[in-house]
Amino acid sequence: MSIVSRPSRVVSLLGGSIKAPENPCTHVTPRPATPWVGESGTAGRAVVVGAGKMGLPLAVQFARHGWHVTAVDINPEVVAAINEGRSHVGEEPGLAEGVAEVHAAGLLDATLDAAAAVRGADVAVLIVPVMVDDAQQPDYRYMDAAVDSIGGGVHDGVTIIFETTLPVGDTRGRFLPRLEAASGLTGEKDFFVAFSPERLYSGAVFANLSAYPKLVGGIGPESGRRAAVFYDSVLDAEVVAMSCAEAAEFSKIADTTYRDVNIALANDFARYADRVGVDIQEVIEAANSQPYSHIHQPGIGVGGHCIPVYPHLLLSRAPDLEVVAVSRRTNDAQVGLAIKSLEGLLGGLDDVPILVLGLTYRDGVKELAYSRALPLIERLSFHGAAVYAYDPLLSDAEIEHCCATPYHWGERAPIRAIVTQTADPLWTQIDYSLFPELEVIFDGRNSLRDVELPATARYLGIGVQAATRRRHGNAPVR
Repeated sequence: MSIVSRPSRVVSLLGGSIKAPENPCTHVTPRPATPWVGESGTAGRAVVVGAGKMGLPLAVQFARHGWHVTAVDINPEVVAAINEGRSHVGEEPGLAEGVAEVHAAGLLDATLDAAAAVRGADVAVLIVPVMVDDAQQPDYRYMDAAVDSIGGGVHDGVTIIFETTLPVGDTRGRFLPRLEAASGLTGEKDFFVAFSPERLYSGAVFANLSAYPKLVGGIGPESGRRAAVFYDSVLDAEVVAMSCAEAAEFSKIADTTYRDVNIALANDFARYADRVGVDIQEVIEAANSQPYSHIHQPGIGVGGHCIPVYPHLLLSRAPDLEVVAVSRRTNDAQVGLAIKSLEGLLGGLDDVPILVLGLTYRDGVKELAYSRALPLIERLSFHGAAVYAYDPLLSDAEIEHCCATPYHWGERAPIRAIVTQTADPLWTQIDYSLFPELEVIFDGRNSLRDVELPATARYLGIGVQAATRRRHGNAPVR
């Protein structure tokens, strides 16, 4: 029996996801098959349409398991780099080495001609963006163009797999008819179509590919079977053959929407924690010591390609899902609440120099997609603040493009407030003597909760107050 101030076994989602155990590779060298018909232990020719941050690692993964892979992209510079054995994506661990390895082995090349690539392939995987427009409806411009680009290459026996997250029903209802119209062939009879959602996390793609179960659903039994056998030949994780494409589509949207709703609940809890004067981090740690509780982390907002987007794909088909809609509004409102807090603490924002730390949607990932730093900077500027910003992944020009004045790490500056928008560990090393006029530290990810901070500056986290903030595990601060 022991008494502790914090639960000893708590999984924290602060700054990232839970790391799942990776599976060892047990594949043997496959037998070449032309044409490939979905026989276990064989490999053919594959195409990956969209050689971006997720598509290029997929191409490397397939090639490492004996498939000859052609990456298709609309950017000539991307195609040229791959054909020289170079990765144009610089932030993904192991990717540069992987591209060089499989290119040297003659298993990876690239082209601009999608139809020609698919014409000579057994499997084609599409992974290009479907985002949302200003009306929060699906924006199909890239996927429609990608599907049309391969239409002329669809042939008897080819398997087409969509990995991009789609609204439920789109594989069968939107894209299958386009492929049939372009090719004059019939899906599930002449060629095969399936959906298998990408479930990857920037900065850990190869680890995820060997850990997370691969979900696969076809437009019919043979489509599902061929897609499942293909993934079984190239992945070390288990492959889950689902009943249909719609079930697989829904699984990805359910996964990401659950996280959005959970984060919104955590943000509501954080607001109440401020009201009653308790530390939300302490509350969440305690609650999550019960194995049925999985409360996520609150924060200044939710960014990235996935969680802010995919709930809208669900709402586009089911606008009556109130919990989903309210959760999106709750998470988007976090920036506005931060602005109000800063206004109150500083007595207004007009001409107040404010430093925003972290512009990417997540620390360690050079990506601005739906980053909450962008509306944060915009609204601070609208209220008259002089906004400075720093992100170790971005150049001065990139920061200026985000409409902020670049701050150079280690410089002395007359900053009156610091706002952390990411949980970069670098923020724990700030030399506060460089900011003699600092009055407020707004900890947008609660990543400074346990750090020694200057007594002259007021601290405010998300559901963490100056009076309840804890340092080094236990000791209350101020």
